[in-house]
Amino acid sequence: MTEKTASVHWQGQGKKGQGQISTETSALKAYPYGFGSRFEDDRRGTNPEELLGAAHAACFTMAFSFACDKAGFATELVDTEAKVRLAKEGDGFVIDRIALTLSAVVPGISESQFQEIAEEAKKACPLSKALASVPEITLSAKLENAR
Repeated sequence: MTEKTASVHWQGQGKKGQGQISTETSALKAYPYGFGSRFEDDRRGTNPEELLGAAHAACFTMAFSFACDKAGFATELVDTEAKVRLAKEGDGFVIDRIALTLSAVVPGISESQFQEIAEEAKKACPLSKALASVPEITLSAKLENAR
């Protein structure tokens, strides 16, 4: 069992407030976020959707590499992007889609094996399971030639 910790400190009211996100590993240490970095184009901070996308991409990538290893294929290179969409719903917001895009170099694997392992890794990834309430989680997987 493992348990990881993140914390947020918030100062101010609503749209004018500012937060700071920290993680126990200090990968993020008082990293800023607020209304501007979440709903506008302020690139000086992060936002929950961006962090969720990073976490989901990292979890899926690791699950994919482990699944390939279990099937007897060594991953040489795996790149994953996650696009998380925050949509207006009534008076609030909802994450209604996460689009995962995978590009990988896996010598000796067939296209069908690659696609099957990628789909299974998407389902098996703990963050995919935790995000089961998201109506749409898609995966586009591309097998690349060895470089």
